[in-house]
Amino acid sequence: MQKLNELGAREVVKRLAARQITAEQLARACLARIEEREGTVGAWIHLDPDAALAQARALDAGPLRGPLHGLPIGVKDIIDTADMPTCYGSPAYAGHRSLGDAAGVALARAAGALILGKTVSTEFAWFHPGKTANPRVPENAVPRTPGGSSSGSAAAVADAMVPLAFGTQTAGSIVRPASYCGIVGYKPSHGTLPRSGVKTLAESLDTLGVMARSPGDAALLVGALSGRDLLPAPLASGSLASAPKIALCRTHEWPAAQPETAAALEHAAKAAAKAGARVKELALPKEFAGLLQAQIDLMNYESYRSLASDRLHHWDGLSETLKKLLATASKVSAARYDEARALTAACRAMLGDVFGDADAIVAPSAPGEAPLGLAATGDPVFCRVWTLLGVPALSIPCSQGPNGMPVGVQVIGRIGDDARALAVAEWLQPVLA
Repeated sequence: MQKLNELGAREVVKRLAARQITAEQLARACLARIEEREGTVGAWIHLDPDAALAQARALDAGPLRGPLHGLPIGVKDIIDTADMPTCYGSPAYAGHRSLGDAAGVALARAAGALILGKTVSTEFAWFHPGKTANPRVPENAVPRTPGGSSSGSAAAVADAMVPLAFGTQTAGSIVRPASYCGIVGYKPSHGTLPRSGVKTLAESLDTLGVMARSPGDAALLVGALSGRDLLPAPLASGSLASAPKIALCRTHEWPAAQPETAAALEHAAKAAAKAGARVKELALPKEFAGLLQAQIDLMNYESYRSLASDRLHHWDGLSETLKKLLATASKVSAARYDEARALTAACRAMLGDVFGDADAIVAPSAPGEAPLGLAATGDPVFCRVWTLLGVPALSIPCSQGPNGMPVGVQVIGRIGDDARALAVAEWLQPVLA
């Protein structure tokens, strides 16, 4: 029998709504798992068990508050919380308290969610890693990164510490760690969820999303917060009305794919076709080859400016990694930035033709298995372009690499058509398993 902390979010909220379990029972199960494993995984930067249990008891004592009633959620440390420190993954902000909740956190609370604690983020959601280790690594083996920047959120969900956790993505910070940790990471269409109260890195790219164990669980949170029906009947029943049309895309970044990623994409194509999907190869237009560098230029230009206050007032508290990133970012001219934006707009206008009659594109999530060690968080090379284009993207577990570590594939939808991308991912996940 599954323990309460191992249940998916949709199953949990169903039992909570029926009063078959209490929010306190569920919170205690999650906290027990954290106590058991946190010394190994290091997913959390702030946790107050007494405060979490007080929240749970208050939820149990009152009426159902909404679609997330009693559901424990982890919150990435770059997202403001009124009742917990928000340190942005940086010693420069140790003990920092925001004046209120980020909009996404406040919406989750209003829908009945229980904010369990704050999860580890890389510094300012860029590349300097935190303490978190990948929970999928066997005991006594060399640690591997969980990915970044949503390191703690991915590890906490993967290790059954919490059913859902907020992540953010500016390059590949949801999709890549989800692939490395063998879970679902959902980056909604840009702007689907409000970013007020989230530490800004690059405002035209930053996207609030979620780590989960299934696409439907991810849809539950984002749908509740956005007021969108992302759980239509076909998705809720576990299948599409008919098998989807899938465009298999190796992307212009294919030379970065390691053998396990190539094998994962091949497995996805064969398994989907065997299950009835119509799978076709998709070669992106030549113009898309410039989008990788465009994303890097745009992210650097905007990040250098959004972190102006930190450069002025917190320089001595920043990591050497971040200082080097900022030095590189400072060299991107306004002309290069404008060129990047123009190319992005032109390629975004081509997306209708790129998708054609496909329900979704399936592409790599990451170059391969999670790299060894905790000194770096891996390469977002297969995520940058899709983040730049603003499309919805999900990583779902697909296969294992040569060291037994998870390898995901990315399901990508049209801008604003998140429900269909989620439906394809929900259909595909059990097919790949």
